[in-house]
Amino acid sequence: MTAAGQRNPLGGGPGKLTMPVLISMLRGINNVGSNRVKMDALRDLYVSLGFQDPRTCVQSGNVIFRTKARSHTAIATRIQDGIGRAFGFRPAVLLRTADELRKTVAANPFARRRNVEPSKFLVTFLAGKPAPGASDSLTAFKDYPEEIHLKGRELYIYFPDGVGQSKLPWSSVEKLLGVAGTARNWNSVTKILAIAENLEAGK
Repeated sequence: MTAAGQRNPLGGGPGKLTMPVLISMLRGINNVGSNRVKMDALRDLYVSLGFQDPRTCVQSGNVIFRTKARSHTAIATRIQDGIGRAFGFRPAVLLRTADELRKTVAANPFARRRNVEPSKFLVTFLAGKPAPGASDSLTAFKDYPEEIHLKGRELYIYFPDGVGQSKLPWSSVEKLLGVAGTARNWNSVTKILAIAENLEAGK
């Protein structure tokens, strides 16, 4: 028990223990004409699944929440099953802890570059470890204008001509990685982290 007036190191104010914060990123929702989900309905679903304080960020299926559950595999399956029952499809669900997302932001390979536009910078969060040798294999795309960096379970890509103009064959990139992922632009990544840190702080 913490002393009166002393902030608990886990956050949430004096003497109040809080559950860990998780970030879930859903793959392939709210694409044009398919897998449409309103964010308020998604938040309600997470509450019904037993998750605490769900908060959403933009429309691409990012939900930040608290849970006592430990198994990320079980959590992802619970979310998939819940979305399947409520909305009729089962998207891939990628999970990161708040600390993992902080490390992703800290590892930004473009951090010291002044000319990087956040809207042209994507981070692809991978569902697992990439295939052995994947980093070396990505040199196959060195003739494309995109700059690609693989760090752990995150793929950082800068699109100098814009994402919409890119000719980078993503299906080939994903095949070399040997694992699926879901991409978010840098603006979304930093917004998601800000929400997660506010939730950690009990705000």
